[in-house]
Amino acid sequence: IAMEINDANLQSLTEVLRKTLDPDPTVRRPAEKFLESVEGNQNYPILLLTLLEKSQDNVIRVCAAVTFKNYIKRNWRIVEDEPNKISEADRSAIKANIVNLMLSSPEQIQKQLSDAISIIGREDFPQKWPDLLREMVNRFQSRDFNIINGVLRTAHSLFKRYRHEFKSNELWMEIKLVLDTFAQPLTELFKATIELCQTHSTNVSALKILFSSLTLISKLFYSLNFQDLPEFFEDNMATWMTNFHNLLTLDNKLLQTDDEEEAGLLELLKSQICDNAALYAQKYDEEFQPYLPQFVTAIWNLLVTTGQEVKYDLLVSNAIQFLASVCERPHYKHLFEDQNTLTSICEKVIIPNMEFRSADEEAFEDNSEEYIRRDLEGSDIDTRRRAACDLVRGLCKFFEGSVTGIFSGYVNSMLAEYAKNPSANWKHKDAAIYLVTSLASKAQTQKHGITQANELVNLTEFFVNHILTDLKSPNLNEFPVLKADAIKYVMIFRSQLPKEQLLQAVPLLVAHLQAESIVQHTYTAHALERLFTMRGSNNSTLLHLCPKQAEVTVIKIC
Repeated sequence: IAMEINDANLQSLTEVLRKTLDPDPTVRRPAEKFLESVEGNQNYPILLLTLLEKSQDNVIRVCAAVTFKNYIKRNWRIVEDEPNKISEADRSAIKANIVNLMLSSPEQIQKQLSDAISIIGREDFPQKWPDLLREMVNRFQSRDFNIINGVLRTAHSLFKRYRHEFKSNELWMEIKLVLDTFAQPLTELFKATIELCQTHSTNVSALKILFSSLTLISKLFYSLNFQDLPEFFEDNMATWMTNFHNLLTLDNKLLQTDDEEEAGLLELLKSQICDNAALYAQKYDEEFQPYLPQFVTAIWNLLVTTGQEVKYDLLVSNAIQFLASVCERPHYKHLFEDQNTLTSICEKVIIPNMEFRSADEEAFEDNSEEYIRRDLEGSDIDTRRRAACDLVRGLCKFFEGSVTGIFSGYVNSMLAEYAKNPSANWKHKDAAIYLVTSLASKAQTQKHGITQANELVNLTEFFVNHILTDLKSPNLNEFPVLKADAIKYVMIFRSQLPKEQLLQAVPLLVAHLQAESIVQHTYTAHALERLFTMRGSNNSTLLHLCPKQAEVTVIKIC
């Protein structure tokens, strides 16, 4: 059934969309059902696009944009042996108009249409939508950065899949086509945007738009360089790397934010540049070598001058990950050989970023689910602690003895501080445990925990002297963070600790199931589950719960 593009239908659609926003379900649900029932009608998506272009009511425009995007998400893909849900005429009309409409819309609508273009692009680009890129690139000439940022956002959502797609001839052909059309104009835009930043260095509203552009351009650089080093970017490496380096060292007071939580434009741009530098250092080390020392210096300076506020977490994490990716490659070993350099990295970068901050304490107490997900389930990829831990492991690849020696002194002094005044200094012990864990862990699996440990770290001695005391503490609810640390220590080093120590730990862990802290008793349950599924040499269960008289259980080791 074709729905004509006329005022009556546009008016009817407006009323239905308004009802979908009604809080009363008796009004809202019939409206939603009606929209579902007309999804298969020809011209329905064109009516939505016409409405979001011409309506005088901004709420209706945004609602039409969201409805259109969701319609595209549900229906654009053509599934074999199933009816085509969108007519060919509508598909052609959408592709002919959507880029222009997206770029002339306000930002809120632009983002919805940009997402829709990405969904269509995943299915149709390049074969069924060959002129998409050319149409987008032409808009770089507009000099209107609201339009340019719309193009860049759309390109980012189209190309970011190159970061995780498996290599294939089809993928290479697509990336080659994109590079042939997009790489040169992107580079020209990059240079022009940097010049404009200098021209408008005192205009804060202009700078905000330009720095958003630079961040998007930097993300596109990462996506286009991820699979392999394109010849174009190798030939133009000096342009990109010189400008990236200059941006890393740039500080503009106008772009600094008072917010302690949310990263500002400067932090987001520098974070992405650290990622770009790490990508080149890891994958294209030979070509990147001439630029590497200046990036190490700039990123080092960034790390030692950046505060502990949460807004800098992504920047600090990416900066440390850059150093971690560099230090474990034989090419760059010489940069870290000096004992003073190693000491400086340990003292000024690793130790400060392993500290348990008030933001971590708040998460532990008030957002335990997120804390557990980050700390235990490994979704802490962007945290300072995780990055610092990766850097310790990277440095240990070539300098295990030196690094272990440096950190042993720090661990001892942290534990001594804790012993002086546990109530005031418990965070020192937390950092010491985290440091020992980072230092000792060389290889790990989900099934067995740490499977290969640093032989220079005596895990059993540390367990007896510093972990057992927290597990045995009669006050279950005192220092819950340290209790959680101790439980986690047993869990991750279960394959390294002697069986006798595990036997000693199990009844102590059982007691911690009664703890008030959600993190503490969740870690306990997780640790017990891991211990009771451990296997011995003949693949039998290592620990057994054995019934012994009424209501009493004992644990034995097989």
